[in-house]
Amino acid sequence: MSLPPEQYYDSLPKHIAGAGAILHDPDGRILLVRPAYRDDTWEIPGGAMEHGEYPWETARREVQEELGLELAPGELLVVDWVPPQPDGRPALVNYLFDGGLITGAEAERRVRLAGDELFEWRLAAMDEWDGLLAEHMVRRVRACSVALATGRTAYLQHGRPLARTGW
Repeated sequence: MSLPPEQYYDSLPKHIAGAGAILHDPDGRILLVRPAYRDDTWEIPGGAMEHGEYPWETARREVQEELGLELAPGELLVVDWVPPQPDGRPALVNYLFDGGLITGAEAERRVRLAGDELFEWRLAAMDEWDGLLAEHMVRRVRACSVALATGRTAYLQHGRPLARTGW
């Protein structure tokens, strides 16, 4: 006997989804934000998808909410699948889009942080990422940097490219 659709859907695994934007300067520095809800690590501007929202819309909304910037995200750079975590977080799929070029001077003029959500922003060079980001985020930002340089979207599994053995 098959289940009614609503019971079948309730039986499926649950995951959450988020999206963000990679704003970068001509030297390859990436704009990072320091969340108020975290003491030790920085993040990419972005956040959770709302019900019925597309990933591109989430990236656009989150950048506007967090940074006060109106932008139309560009190409999809990275899709990163994060498995369920030991602390109870469900699996997460994260979409990262090209947020475009922004210089330090332009960011100083235009960025207006969400006061209750973020402490600060900075344009961080590759050699700074290890000291600012969680390990999986370093891998994710590096993949975004490569995608910006090559024009090729990357698929990641917790920040790591898929091993392609036996192909």
